[in-house]
Amino acid sequence: MAAAQRASILSEPVPIDRRAADNLRFIRDTMERAGSFTAVPGWGGVVIGVTALAAGMFSVGLGQRRQFFFWLAEAVLALAVAFVAVKLKSKRLDLSLQSRAARRALLSFMPPLLAGAVLTAVLYRLDVLQVLPGLWLLLYGASVVTGGAFSVRIVPVMGLCFMFLGALSLAAPQGWGNWFLMAGFGGLHVVFGIVIARRHGG
Repeated sequence: MAAAQRASILSEPVPIDRRAADNLRFIRDTMERAGSFTAVPGWGGVVIGVTALAAGMFSVGLGQRRQFFFWLAEAVLALAVAFVAVKLKSKRLDLSLQSRAARRALLSFMPPLLAGAVLTAVLYRLDVLQVLPGLWLLLYGASVVTGGAFSVRIVPVMGLCFMFLGALSLAAPQGWGNWFLMAGFGGLHVVFGIVIARRHGG
């Protein structure tokens, strides 16, 4: 009886709507992956986070100007690490950095960073350094959100966390700026970097 039931089940045709739904789901997932920039480096983010934590610890107790130059050097180092990490991950996963998704992600990522660079120069000239930690976190978060719109879903979430932390920093006492920078560029990069590395191939 059991064998006859199994034979009857196996001989039943698969409903066409179920097969069509499976095919549509596969096509949708394939198109989503093709349209996303997936070479976001998780372990590279962890390295950036560690160097940011080190920069923050070294600059504890220093004056605002010396902290400013510590974090400026950290920003240059982070950009270099990110560039190398993206190149290595894209090569390992055989992903082209000339793809439409990669170009759109980069184009969306850059404007808030450029705005931040201009505002940093202006505020430094005016000697208004106390707002820079919040400004950096806020605009970097905006970059990650806009660029992450063309990447895996967790990237915009990370950007929103940076923006939230930046808003908190602007509302907090000015002496807390270094700690907010450590929490954002250090802590958030490490946490989200590990998640991205585990879920999206390093």
